[in-house]
Amino acid sequence: MGITKLDLQTNAEALELLALQAASYRVEAERVGLAEAAPLPDGIASLRQSGERFYGFLSDDATPGRLVGAVSWTRAGCVVTVCRMMVHPDYFRRGIARALLKQLLAEQRRQGASRFVVTTAAANLPAIALYESFGFMPRCSRTIVPCVVMTTLELVL
Repeated sequence: MGITKLDLQTNAEALELLALQAASYRVEAERVGLAEAAPLPDGIASLRQSGERFYGFLSDDATPGRLVGAVSWTRAGCVVTVCRMMVHPDYFRRGIARALLKQLLAEQRRQGASRFVVTTAAANLPAIALYESFGFMPRCSRTIVPCVVMTTLELVL
């Protein structure tokens, strides 16, 4: 079914996004050594109040219309910050994150964005590889808890 804007106005849509986020970030937590990490504190209200805009990727397989991927972002002037990128683990390695990022970059470029920023765990090698394949370059890293390093990548047009 492809990519669509998510407005999160219905509780069902927000809950579907929260379930996707929980499944996706559980795998990321394991990848970066935080398997025992507490779940993310988001709820329906915090999603709606985040100021983020969302694209969702809807499946076209056995459960058509199921939300299987999403990206969120904010924009300040010409700078776009990618806030969340998530893909359901059952749909890894199918190009969903790539399609979402491609859509976001193209739309925001058309609207005059000239700088894109994202932060992800340095140990999340698939995410790092994805962003680098679009031309993002590492800019800085910081340790958030022992053994977990976050890397900020930037794409300047």
